Amino acid sequence: MKDLIVVATITAKEGNEVLVREALERVVPPSRAEAGCLRYDLNIDLGNHASFVMLEAWRDQDALDAHEATPHFLDLVKAIGGKADIQIVKLNQVL
Repeated sequence: MKDLIVVATITAKEGNEVLVREALERVVPPSRAEAGCLRYDLNIDLGNHASFVMLEAWRDQDALDAHEATPHFLDLVKAIGGKADIQIVKLNQVL
């Protein structure tokens, strides 16, 4: 089975850019330390500094499910809830 790739685009609502960025930065180190995490990279859109893209790779869906149940992920959801628009795309590599 191929790795599970997640592309999460998080766009902070006006006035929440710093709060959202700081919350995203906090979740990176503990997420990278998870057993099923293969990649967890926070990026900023050079054309829109209120927009962030998290590029993630997980061993499988179970690893992603475990991540989404961690205290650090739940803290992120709570911190940015209502303060950002979020789009999530899940992918499997074809070739």
